[in-house]
Amino acid sequence: MSNTATYSATEHLRDGSPVEIRALRPEDEAEMLAALDQTSPQSLQRRFFAMKRHFSDKERAFFMEVDFSNHVALVVLAAQAGRDIIVGGGRYVVFEPGRAEMAFVVVDAWQGRGVGSILMDHLGRIAVNSGLHELTAEVLPENKAMLAVFGKFGFKPDARSDPHTIHLARRLGQASR
Repeated sequence: MSNTATYSATEHLRDGSPVEIRALRPEDEAEMLAALDQTSPQSLQRRFFAMKRHFSDKERAFFMEVDFSNHVALVVLAAQAGRDIIVGGGRYVVFEPGRAEMAFVVVDAWQGRGVGSILMDHLGRIAVNSGLHELTAEVLPENKAMLAVFGKFGFKPDARSDPHTIHLARRLGQASR
């Protein structure tokens, strides 16, 4: 496990609200599930490409047991009602040497405030520092907000032909914005 497992940084959303970006921890599982409960069916479909409300033990283990080498996951925490809550999360999973696929989810009430961009920025820096040379993502065509975030960070559609998803890729080592 790398020092990415202890990653933590503070950022500010577009409205100036401070948030903490940090490595996902095993003890975050209940808070992650609470965040998903605050996420609309439409947002969950855009993330998982299917209506998803419940996760099997195997799925929960995959999402929570992160090695911070081939599977890196970050969460964004914000203060609400006097305590920190998870408002978004992002991850990448290495699928072949030097290449990883990214995915994000942001709680609906926090969408449009810069959470996705912050996650993209931090995961991108971690990926570069980890020696990855390409990041990819699969996005539903109707997910305009996420397509915009990926576009802002230099992701381009590749030649894959699939009417149901848009495959994006970004070579690392290029300017991120």
